[in-house]
Amino acid sequence: MSVPTEGPLLVPGQTCWGSAQAHRYAVIVDGADYLRHVKATMLSARRRIVIIGWDLDYRTAFERGTTTLEGPNRLGPFLHWLLWKRPELEVYLLKSNLRLLPAFDGFWFGVAPVSLLNQFTSPRMHFAVDGVHPTGAVHHQKIVVVDDAVAFCGGIDLTIGRWDTSAHLPADTRRHGPGDPYGPRHEVAAAVDGPAAQLLAQQAHERWSAATGEALAKDIPYASPWPEGLRPSLCDVEVAVARTLPALPQRTEVREIEALDLAAIAAAKDVIYLENQYFASRSIAVAIAARLREEDGPEVVIVLPRSSESRLEVESMDSARERLVRLLRAADLHGRLGIYWPAAGGGVSVYVHSKIIVIDGRLLRIGSSNFNNRSLGFDSECDVAIEADPALPNHEEVQREILFTRDRLVAEHLGATVAGFRDEVERRGTFRYGIEELRGRGRSLRKLTDTMMAADESPFAENDLMDPDHVPASIAVSTLKLVEAVALWPLRHSPVVALYQKLRGL
Repeated sequence: MSVPTEGPLLVPGQTCWGSAQAHRYAVIVDGADYLRHVKATMLSARRRIVIIGWDLDYRTAFERGTTTLEGPNRLGPFLHWLLWKRPELEVYLLKSNLRLLPAFDGFWFGVAPVSLLNQFTSPRMHFAVDGVHPTGAVHHQKIVVVDDAVAFCGGIDLTIGRWDTSAHLPADTRRHGPGDPYGPRHEVAAAVDGPAAQLLAQQAHERWSAATGEALAKDIPYASPWPEGLRPSLCDVEVAVARTLPALPQRTEVREIEALDLAAIAAAKDVIYLENQYFASRSIAVAIAARLREEDGPEVVIVLPRSSESRLEVESMDSARERLVRLLRAADLHGRLGIYWPAAGGGVSVYVHSKIIVIDGRLLRIGSSNFNNRSLGFDSECDVAIEADPALPNHEEVQREILFTRDRLVAEHLGATVAGFRDEVERRGTFRYGIEELRGRGRSLRKLTDTMMAADESPFAENDLMDPDHVPASIAVSTLKLVEAVALWPLRHSPVVALYQKLRGL
């Protein structure tokens, strides 16, 4: 894959879909703030709300504990209340069909069929489930657009189990229900307005049209329902949108996010900082390993969950992660690698669900894409990115925001202040040494050790059925290979099986 080696990292048609100016831009950290700002923005909606998600749940609570915003506090009742108040408002809700194989696909939205929901709810509330994808793929984009004027893009859905504050308390009764209680959770998203919001709106409209065959009207009058209480961190900044879209009969695959990730890693001079739910992409790991081998390459700091949430994810994503972490450690010839998981204290870990890449003070990418194969070519993803381009007059301001966002995230994980963390970085001389100086026993970053990781011999690790990076040529062949690997797994130490696997290329 060709990536830009000189000049800007954000190149339309290569490393991004396109870019447009945001009059206001803000990074939103963690679910409590995100859910509140989304509701505050929707309260100002006049004509249209479009919500694109991997999952959506009517029971989602915007605020926990004390409520401060007008209207019902749960997503479903709130949207119906808003439609009652605004006779010209239309609401469009699109989620992925979460099943992996067509035989298990159903037109379900939570617990009720979409056909019934569209029949018995308001005629201005439109539900759809998006099954327009290759077999085994899912739609993973998370976008909220209000009046085509303000848009949110990140890694968080409007569903249960997402709310948490940046305090990430080990035990917090506000994280109980609806649904099962859950532990501390870390999320990141971005909000934009102006032409940048219209660019995200275009992506949301295209998803709706592809899923339903219905085009959304383009005559929404421009408004600016920027949420009260959300302070823009940048004004009049160029924001790029990068996507992953799988190949379909009527469309070639789009791998802008992969191209951007690889170009960014290649361009880093001082620090590569990553936060992600997964680390299972060999192409990303190989690119980072090459930089670690360089004598004067950048430091690399990666923040991951202590472990995945489900047994299948542990066997597939975490097993692949172990292989790739070993690859990075073997390449770390100059001691510049740090891989951590955030602890809330009391032995409780913070589940990292954010999807972040920060390159020096040059590039910040926020969105839905994971560092696994599916996110780079098989599932649908949408990210936003800003770049401190020396050719632009505000590049120093953008650079400050990129560095502040990175340091704010690290300081949160360490239970420190941004100023305190920066003081330690300056005193110790490197980014990673500043982290090491502040790591402690309570809320902090812990090193991801070999004993904490899943065995890399799992048959699900780096399996092209569980984590493909493109539309597989044959689902049947991929399935047979997985079944064969599972059957041989108990005998994996047999020299006969080892020879067989070598000959078969497993």
